[in-house]
Amino acid sequence: MGLKITKMQGCGNDFVIMDYDEYAKGCEEKLWTDMSEASKKLCDRNFGIGADGFIIPNTNTQETDIGWFFYNSDGTTAQMCGNGIRCFAKYVYDNGLVNKKEFSVKTLAGNITPKLLDDGLVRVNMSKPILESEKIPFLPTNNLNYKISVKDRIFEGNAISMGNPHFVIFIDENENLLELAKEYGPYIEKSTEFPEKTNVEFAHVISEDKIELCVWERGCGITLACGTGACATTVAGILNGLVEHSVEVKLLGGSVRIDWPGNKYDTAHDVYMTGPANYVFDAELR
Repeated sequence: MGLKITKMQGCGNDFVIMDYDEYAKGCEEKLWTDMSEASKKLCDRNFGIGADGFIIPNTNTQETDIGWFFYNSDGTTAQMCGNGIRCFAKYVYDNGLVNKKEFSVKTLAGNITPKLLDDGLVRVNMSKPILESEKIPFLPTNNLNYKISVKDRIFEGNAISMGNPHFVIFIDENENLLELAKEYGPYIEKSTEFPEKTNVEFAHVISEDKIELCVWERGCGITLACGTGACATTVAGILNGLVEHSVEVKLLGGSVRIDWPGNKYDTAHDVYMTGPANYVFDAELR
């Protein structure tokens, strides 16, 4: 018998999910030595299953209903993943690891609360945005409308954390977001302003309730979607007076709805993200 895995995706952002017992069995069979190594091998798109991240439910939690271990495809940990948490929520409910449709999850970004909706979508309370530079972390003290020099360009962006750091750049509509993310994302990710590196968002404001977005994701590169990136971009758009408080964010792999009632005078409000979570396949790894 092989090791049982499930592959899921949210807006094209894809994940390998494995129960802890299956992961432990893989260690015993010396397929990997730890979760970081397992993530790199499983997420490899040529020699593994192929995914942006690796998720293991953690049922050994006290203060929340359940927890998770989350790893990027390069083996690094991530504090949060918006698309990943939606897939995780559907998986643990469908597999009986939780017995209610709204529950708390322990993550490195704090306790997150997803809710499975009757229409099949998942709504997640992503908690409050973090705007204090030292908590993002971001070395300059002016985290909004900060000018960063990269190669031959100077970009004005907004450093915001949704449990993980983001640098949101609004771009004129005549520039290609994907090309910008590919060319400049790797450099901004590793910029000295971000001691823990950063996710990088290039965004067009289409209207007051719609944003187009491409993301260079820390530890992954270009991904089809980034839930925390969509949240950070919406918050940045509201703080800069560019969008309203409920926004459709169009990513390469699909759309999510972000709601945030805050403003530049009152930022202490939770961000809510609503979007899809879909199964791709179940399989046995031999």
